[in-house]
Amino acid sequence: MPRLAGAVPSWTPIAVADTTNMTDGGHHTVQGGSATQRGELREVYLGGQAGASSPTFMVLGRTSIVGATLTALRLAAMDPSATTSSLPTSYAASTTKPQRSATLGMLLNLSFNAFGGVVRWVNGPDELISYLGNTASLGELSLNAFTGGTPGLLGSNIVFEVI
Repeated sequence: MPRLAGAVPSWTPIAVADTTNMTDGGHHTVQGGSATQRGELREVYLGGQAGASSPTFMVLGRTSIVGATLTALRLAAMDPSATTSSLPTSYAASTTKPQRSATLGMLLNLSFNAFGGVVRWVNGPDELISYLGNTASLGELSLNAFTGGTPGLLGSNIVFEVI
């Protein structure tokens, strides 16, 4: 199955608490492409672009309310010969806003200083994070800032594989 990369070259995360609507342009989210599709997270990369010290409390988590009427971001197959009938969607804007789950919400803490800092998480053999379907609460993975700190400008890349 295809390995896909969703990149956002430059954005400023907007901090939200659990069960609070995310703000358009303030998150980077991946939603499954069909009701039965399964995907596994392979890598998350954050590169700081802030012009001054910016402690940025980033988390990757599941959403209890999934986005609807999505404005898709770029999503690229890493192998150009790879195809799938239902591609997942990488997005940062929607009419129905996603909300990070209070019970299933935080899978990774990726806090860093966005003033030139870098975070790269790559799954190990026993560190499997996946999505299933395209509905709450397992069908979406969202990268956004948690409350506190001073979120700074950054670029992000999420690599995952449709299984």
